[in-house]
Amino acid sequence: MGEHAKALLSFERALEIYKVALPPNHPELATAYNNIGGAYRNMGEIAKALSYYEQALEIGKIALSPNHPDMATSYNNIAAVYYNMDDCSKALSSYKRAVEIYKVALPPNHPDLASAYNNIGFVYSNMGKYSKALQYYERSLEIRKVALPPNHPNMATSYNNMAALYKKMGEHAKALSYYEKAREIE
Repeated sequence: MGEHAKALLSFERALEIYKVALPPNHPELATAYNNIGGAYRNMGEIAKALSYYEQALEIGKIALSPNHPDMATSYNNIAAVYYNMDDCSKALSSYKRAVEIYKVALPPNHPDLASAYNNIGFVYSNMGKYSKALQYYERSLEIRKVALPPNHPNMATSYNNMAALYKKMGEHAKALSYYEKAREIE
């Protein structure tokens, strides 16, 4: 609903309850920290978001196996913040760590793996490294074609991202083709 301040209050209250009711490194605490980080990120308070995401990651390192999907979630969240801070190097590092975890923890055609590849492609695209971006976008699209119905919104996202990339590369015919595929879904 876009009421991030209200959500933050609820997340903070949940964290208070968890701190009393659960051991200090319980995975639910990590979830609460991730939720609070998300609220701060949505409110534009990036430094606070990063702090909470890092706390979630630290709990995960203690409470979860290194290849637990929740660890990938923490790395994705941290990467998104670094991207917002224009630190593409750190964003890529965290996104790539998430991919490593997903490759171990999830089936090879899982939609979360596709999203992680898409995120890496997006960062490379914005860095002007188009050939690398294309590789990751193509991997994402391949997985999504297998894992999702053809009219799923994430398919449109993939097609739009490919189109924007081809446009940046000056390949307008390919860009138009992908934009048309996206438009058919939207």
